[in-house]
Amino acid sequence: MGIFHDLIFDYTLRTIALGSAILGLVSGALGTFAVLRKQSLVGDAISHAALPGICLAYLFTGSKSPLALFIGAALAGWLGAVLVMKITGSVRVKYDAALGMELSVFFGLGLMLLTWMRRHPDASQAGLDRYLFGQAAGLLAGDVLMMSLIGAASLFVVFLFWKEFKMMSFDPAFAASAGFPVKHLDVLLATLIIIAVVIGLQTVGVVLMSAMIIAPAAAARQWTNRMCVMVFLAGGFGAASGFLGALISNSAARVPTGPAIILCASAFVFFSLMIAPGRGILWMRLADWRRRRILQMESVLLNLFSLAQQHGDQQHSHKISVLLAMGERLPALKFTLRELEKRGLAQKDVSGEWSLTAAGIAEARQLYDSEFGLNHEHGTD
Repeated sequence: MGIFHDLIFDYTLRTIALGSAILGLVSGALGTFAVLRKQSLVGDAISHAALPGICLAYLFTGSKSPLALFIGAALAGWLGAVLVMKITGSVRVKYDAALGMELSVFFGLGLMLLTWMRRHPDASQAGLDRYLFGQAAGLLAGDVLMMSLIGAASLFVVFLFWKEFKMMSFDPAFAASAGFPVKHLDVLLATLIIIAVVIGLQTVGVVLMSAMIIAPAAAARQWTNRMCVMVFLAGGFGAASGFLGALISNSAARVPTGPAIILCASAFVFFSLMIAPGRGILWMRLADWRRRRILQMESVLLNLFSLAQQHGDQQHSHKISVLLAMGERLPALKFTLRELEKRGLAQKDVSGEWSLTAAGIAEARQLYDSEFGLNHEHGTD
């Protein structure tokens, strides 16, 4: 009840939670396209490129206004994205190598400017260091409103160009052959990701912002093969990460909001990798175990059926030692026989020997005929 009370009546917590949730929603949805296009480093490169833009915006304007700093960050990020496109388009350099170079150069420039500004008498109190790791406590209602409007506009652009972005994400060559302006769409999509990065700098910071682009989309990818569902899931995971991170930061002493948000997003990725249907590690292990169990039951059924045929009595019972001599392992064999007994396919007599039931004989005969038919077919080829 205390948390809900604080969310309603605590202005700071309410503002931070809402702003973080909006950031997660926008960055998660837009990050889907970067992940699907195997350009996950884009968010990292753009966020690091924004740092010199923030410093230069302050030096030119002398203002710590979020709008002025965000415009500087957006211009620097956009310049970095365009340079990467120009480099990869005109020079034989791979995309990830160009991103790595851009990240290093722009971030190094940003750190150099920050170091110089600390020695400048007018800039020493600018507080620009908070953009490295974020300082969500500085969010105001006006900042959240600006994030909401910019984020809504970005998502509306995605809605307008949904077909084009979808085609580019899966088959850019076909999109170009279909007459879509791929280069212009690349710039537009990069601009949207830049916007997502810029609105999150104050909350998460330059260093960690790339995780807000990648993590929600990576988690959502484990749950679905449909792009529209992935976009909604990524936005939901991102919003939940932002909201929960704000609550954790508020309830735990001296826990910064930005890292708390990233840890929540990482937790979504971890659990998705573990339990997502069809792709999760635990899900796949369970599926493998079920397949092995089915194969084990089929093997025991066929062995019991073959032994019974040798005796001329389909319900002839056999000791476990006979089945062990046929290559079965004792722990797995006992478990399989009990499972067959539960399913009504095998039965145990008073002497502890096992035989097939009528249903087990029918099931084993079907398996045996299928196996014999395959062997016979291969033998006649």
